[in-house]
Amino acid sequence: MYKYRNYINLVVFVIIVFLSFNIEHNPFRTESQSVFQQIVKSEDPLFKEIQEKRASYEEEPKDAYIDRVWKKMPGRNGRVVDLDASYDRMKKYGKFKEDLIVYKQVPPKVSIQDLEPSPIYRGHPEKQMVAFLINVSWGTEHIPEVLNTLKEHNVKATFFIEGKWAKENVEYVKMIHEQGHTIGNHAYNHPDMARLGRAEIVKQIKDTNDVIKAITDENPKWFAPPSGSFNQEVVKVSEELNMYTILWSVDTIDWKNPTVDVMMNRVMNKIHPGATILMHPTPVIANGLPQLITALKEKKYEIATIDKLLSETR
Repeated sequence: MYKYRNYINLVVFVIIVFLSFNIEHNPFRTESQSVFQQIVKSEDPLFKEIQEKRASYEEEPKDAYIDRVWKKMPGRNGRVVDLDASYDRMKKYGKFKEDLIVYKQVPPKVSIQDLEPSPIYRGHPEKQMVAFLINVSWGTEHIPEVLNTLKEHNVKATFFIEGKWAKENVEYVKMIHEQGHTIGNHAYNHPDMARLGRAEIVKQIKDTNDVIKAITDENPKWFAPPSGSFNQEVVKVSEELNMYTILWSVDTIDWKNPTVDVMMNRVMNKIHPGATILMHPTPVIANGLPQLITALKEKKYEIATIDKLLSETR
């Protein structure tokens, strides 16, 4: 019996050895190939060139911080060169090519949620992006035209909606939401928030959130105080409710009913990376929005929601 057991063990051993060195089943083959390929790649002049030049293309992440003028400023991801992915792309091309570099983004250590309560006026100054902030508590008749223009130009905006207006215009709120725009909170009945006590501040924001949540099934993350009137208590309350207080850096002053040319000059003379552009559903915006979008795109600005503008993504 012992003799047969030895034979069986020997046969099993031979089978294992055979499988180990079988071309199709060798478990070590893939790893060995990978190491060999990496050695060959590291000796390729193209790979070495990418290694040598990578430092000039990489950037450190930028932490969020409180600016003396602009208050809470979002951070920005850094970037490092993905050597292997960049090499694989350039190898097909045959030589080093800058626009074939593949990057990995590196998040900052400090984000806006790590900072003390403070309003937000703009996005990161190195981000070639702007956001339309459309405050809505009147101008209902211009909403369809504004939405059509945004859709035609494939642009998403941020609509800060008054709670009372939302309650009276449910279909418009649904339309804005269904078209993929961000919806923020603009208080319930357009009060001067800086003059309110804490309990009333909470009520204005929460009542509006409740209305918007009932219509869209989403809780607003952004709060725009009516007329830009706020104090530190307003900012603290909004952050306690998991919201950020949003102001603006460029104003169309459309409520003064300027001509389209005046509105355009006002915006384009003050435009900057990370700009937040305040507007309302007014006649000048309804008429001038196509021209404004075209002008911004010609300046190589991406137009996005406040969510994307304030994100750390490059």
